[in-house]
Amino acid sequence: MTIVDDSSDALRLLLGREVSALCFVRDYVELHFDGPVLRALSKPFGLYGCRGWHFPAQGSLELMRSFIGKTVDDYELLPDRLLAVDFGEHRFAIPLDQASRMGPEAAHLIGVDERGQTDARAMWIW
Repeated sequence: MTIVDDSSDALRLLLGREVSALCFVRDYVELHFDGPVLRALSKPFGLYGCRGWHFPAQGSLELMRSFIGKTVDDYELLPDRLLAVDFGEHRFAIPLDQASRMGPEAAHLIGVDERGQTDARAMWIW
């Protein structure tokens, strides 16, 4: 496995990509982009329009499913604080601070190969 350092370049990979699936996996959440996968190991939060949500609070699952079909138009990375992807007026954020982590890692981004297929050899970890 190759772990790539440049987190900013990694998130550029998501620009213009549409969320194709939202997966709830026991104690974490994944956003799938027909290739890349953004995994939130700490509990994500955000906005959907004017409605705030925080996983796993009541109502968050319904709001999070609304991200399917939305296209990433921006991102923000504040090391040791926050990683967020934006979809117009909507935001999906992953806390990166130590207090929010369930283990040593808060988020993963699985990259793609030259054909655009998911490639776990290209992986960024926060």
